[in-house]
Amino acid sequence: MELANIEKLVEKYLNAATTLPEETTLKNYFTEGSVAPHLQQYAYMFNYFAIAKDETYTKSIQLEPKKSKKRNFKWLSVAASVMLLFSVFIGKQEYERHQAKKQFEQISKGLRLLSSNLKKGEKAVTNLYTYEDTVKKILK
Repeated sequence: MELANIEKLVEKYLNAATTLPEETTLKNYFTEGSVAPHLQQYAYMFNYFAIAKDETYTKSIQLEPKKSKKRNFKWLSVAASVMLLFSVFIGKQEYERHQAKKQFEQISKGLRLLSSNLKKGEKAVTNLYTYEDTVKKILK
């Protein structure tokens, strides 16, 4: 086989422009064993194609999906829905507890403020009674 012709066919093959007879010529050249050193890299590729052509898949192919997997996915989605509802319920209770605590703190603050103002008023009233008692003593 002429080496220049093989090089042109390899170039055409890499550009995906070869015909089936040309590809057969290339396959025969590279599988025979006497390959030019600068084309040795393509020999590996064509030898692989020849070996891969003879490979077969021996395991059986299951065409129908297993029904138990569908059930598992159904139960999984039901469990996820239940957990979501449970977390929303618990979250709502925690939110209400937090709001109640916040309201309690605000009411306590308001009552402390009211208490301090009432103490001021009580002191003012006691001063008034003291003043009134001294006025009564002076007038008697």
